[in-house]
Amino acid sequence: MSKTVVQPRTKTKPQTARPPLYKVILLNDDYTPREFVVQVLKAVFRMNADRAYGVMMTAHRRGACVIAVYARDVAETKAKEATELGKQKGYPLFFTTEPEE
Repeated sequence: MSKTVVQPRTKTKPQTARPPLYKVILLNDDYTPREFVVQVLKAVFRMNADRAYGVMMTAHRRGACVIAVYARDVAETKAKEATELGKQKGYPLFFTTEPEE
C-alpha cells in the first residue's frame, strides 16, 4: 500500500507595484501676473482661491513650489496643460515634473 502525500496548494498573489509618483512643480518667473497663475492653479489643479494664492506665493518667495503628486502620466499631462495656458497668453509660466523620492 503506497502512501499519498497531499501538499497544500499555495496561492500566489501577483505583486502589483504602485506606479512611481511624480511631483508637479511650479517655477517662479518675474513676468507672469500673479492673478493669472492663481487662475491656472484653480483650473488645472482644482485648487480653491486661498490654496492657489498660497502656492503661487510660495513659488514667488522660494523660486519653486511643489503643487501636487500624481502618477507619471497624470503629472506630465497637468504640467503640460498648465504651461500651455501660459504660452497661449504669451507668459513664460512653467510647470515641470520630477520623480518623488
